[in-house]
Amino acid sequence: MRLTSMVMGVVAATVVFGAAAANEFEGPIKNLAGSEIKGWLKDPMIVSAIKKQNAQHASLSEADIQRLDKQWRSETGGSTQPMISKVLSNSLSGFLKKKTEESQGLYTEIFVMDNKGLNVGQSAVTSDYWQGDEAKWKKTYLAGADAMHIGGVKKDESTQSFQSQLSLPIVDPADNKVIGAITIGINVEQLSQ
Repeated sequence: MRLTSMVMGVVAATVVFGAAAANEFEGPIKNLAGSEIKGWLKDPMIVSAIKKQNAQHASLSEADIQRLDKQWRSETGGSTQPMISKVLSNSLSGFLKKKTEESQGLYTEIFVMDNKGLNVGQSAVTSDYWQGDEAKWKKTYLAGADAMHIGGVKKDESTQSFQSQLSLPIVDPADNKVIGAITIGINVEQLSQ
């Protein structure tokens, strides 16, 4: 699959100048969010998994969150990964892996976060467990039901592709309240196809 010369130029400019050129992809990413992604965010599997974890984590303190994140980070390089394995083997992670596979390379990663910014499910291992200190959670979960955050284009070392992260709040259809957020890595090279 080859990039058109215009898209290749935008990707090159993004690598040289950082996120400033990322706006070139905002239109196609917003279209993808509206035409495809927002539809499956209402899936009962996603909503129930987030609500369950929100209830389980209701009493977590800042220190608890930091401890969990530290444990996750240590497991990413370790030979035993009980915490990571538990998340990767849950039903929501299976659902997200399937969505990634069905996208045929358009989605490079998908992960869902709870109301504290902790991972609920994911298509592949993330480097950290707590996303609550990052824009992908702050500019979606905290910003309300209509929020959308599109990150800059970066080279994803694991897939060797250029991606931008789209983040959206996840709303409980029963009461229209934001319960979590999702981040989807989008291979911008495939947006021109």
